[in-house]
Amino acid sequence: MFQPPFSTLESLLADIRAQGYALLAPQDVLRLLGVTMDELQALQSAWEDLPPDEYLRDGGRYRARRHASYHYQAGLLHDVPHRAHWQSLEYNALHGGMSRWFAPVAETTRSQPAWEKLIVGIGMLCDALAGGKHWSVEAHQFRIDTGDGIGRPTPEGAHRDGVDFVAVFLLARVRIKGGETRVFEADGPAGRRFTLQMPWSLLLMDDARVIHESTPIQPETQGATGHRDTLVLTYRAGGFQDEDAAPGQK
Repeated sequence: MFQPPFSTLESLLADIRAQGYALLAPQDVLRLLGVTMDELQALQSAWEDLPPDEYLRDGGRYRARRHASYHYQAGLLHDVPHRAHWQSLEYNALHGGMSRWFAPVAETTRSQPAWEKLIVGIGMLCDALAGGKHWSVEAHQFRIDTGDGIGRPTPEGAHRDGVDFVAVFLLARVRIKGGETRVFEADGPAGRRFTLQMPWSLLLMDDARVIHESTPIQPETQGATGHRDTLVLTYRAGGFQDEDAAPGQK
C-alpha cells in the first residue's frame, strides 16, 4: 500500500493552495475540528444502518448510503429540508442528470455533538481558503461492501464533484484489499496514489483543481464479506447544483 503523504495542521492551508489537496492524520483532524476521538467513534455505529443505494446504474448492490443537506455561513449551520442529490452529466457521466432521493441521515446521527462540529469545522476551513461565503453543504454516509465479490467506491471513475471543496473521511476498512485513492491535477499530468487506512484520516480537495477516484475493493479472505466506510462532505458557494442548473438540464 502507498502511504498517505500527510500534511501537518500548520501546513494544511499552504499545501491545499499549492497542490489542490491535502491529507490529515487522525490526531490533526481532532485538533482541526475541536472534537475528541470518543465523540467521533460515537458516530460510527450509524454506518451499520445505511439502506441500499437504489440508483446504481451498473446493476451493483455494493453501496449503501444516507444523505443530508445544509447551509453554512460564518460559523453557523442551518438545516435544509430533505432534498434530492443532483449532479450534472458533466460531473457524473454515470449518475448525472437525475434526482436521487437517498434516505436521510438519521436524527440520532444528526444529534451527536461531533456531527455538527465536523460540518462547521470544514466550513471554517473553506472560509479560510476562499473567503467567507454562503456554502451549500451535502453530507454523504457511504458503505461499500464486497458481498458480490467486488465493491466500487467511485463507479463513475475519476471525476470532479461540481462543488468548491470536498472532504473525505475514512471511518473503517474491514476485511478488504484495494480501495486505493488517486488524486490528479485537473489540467495536468501530476498525481498521487495512496491508501487511507487509519480511522478518521481525512482527504481535503479543491474540486476545481483536482480529479479523484478510489479503486475497487475486494474481500481480503475468500468468502468473508468486507466493507469500507466513509463520510463525504461537499461545499459549494451559492446554491446547490440543481438550483443553479438551466431548466433544460434537470
